[in-house]
Amino acid sequence: MMRTPSFEDLLKHPILFLGFGLGSGLSPKAPGTVGTLFGGVIFLPLLLWNPPLAWVLTLVGLVFGSRICGQSADWSGVHDHGGIVWDEFVAIWLVLLCLPQQTWFYWLFAFVAFRFFDIIKPWPIGWVDKRVQGGFGIMLDDIIAACYSIMIIWGASASFL
Repeated sequence: MMRTPSFEDLLKHPILFLGFGLGSGLSPKAPGTVGTLFGGVIFLPLLLWNPPLAWVLTLVGLVFGSRICGQSADWSGVHDHGGIVWDEFVAIWLVLLCLPQQTWFYWLFAFVAFRFFDIIKPWPIGWVDKRVQGGFGIMLDDIIAACYSIMIIWGASASFL
């Protein structure tokens, strides 16, 4: 049976707090989109202020992401609860770190490209989403969507931007 935490549950369980994107995953509509937007907005000041520290945070988020997402999924009782958005946080951070330039245009491009690939799930994203279980699977499909986004952004930048 699927359980959705309350904000009070998130405050009691630090792993859930992270897994549900500091509360952004509790959005009743489009929690993945809200989580991506919130994750990007809170990350940008760090990225602009101290890029090496932004890389460290992203790498730490990747390393611990499987555990955060896996334990959040276990608590919720479903493999990839829609409100678990830590994977979106880390994925959008990765895309933002790899942009050709840090401008509003590229930030918007990053958001749109990542959401497109995360929602549409072209191969192998959809395959991973359906077949790779646990926290690692929750993280992996979003990391692949981030890689697709980075390639599209750089391709577009090199071709005509």
